[in-house]
Amino acid sequence: CSVLENVLLPALAGFAANGNLRERALQLIERVGLAHRTHQRPGQLSGGERQRVAVCRALLQQPSLLLADEPTGNLDPATATEIGSLLLEMASENQTALLCVTHSDELAARFPNSLTLTGGTAEFQQN
Repeated sequence: CSVLENVLLPALAGFAANGNLRERALQLIERVGLAHRTHQRPGQLSGGERQRVAVCRALLQQPSLLLADEPTGNLDPATATEIGSLLLEMASENQTALLCVTHSDELAARFPNSLTLTGGTAEFQQN
């Protein structure tokens, strides 16, 4: 399926919310800088581009909570920084609470609060 179809998957699976999801999907795709790739297939995208598609798909129906499990784990440092920024910006723009699990100290430091697990002990930090 194409980038647009991939972003629309939750709606196609019957989890559609009210509103024009196709238009919202196109807006999200444009927002993440992939408007020129809308009709491309996943195999034609880089790892960072695929992550941006996943961000669009996750935000399509404007969730109140977004869970991100290692969103930058398989990316090079520059792309990881870009995806981290994108997640934080779009969560803020959409008034979405963002809970992110990461091994990246750099990404964790960008959140206002973090919980670090070390040796079975949790430590809360305000960044």
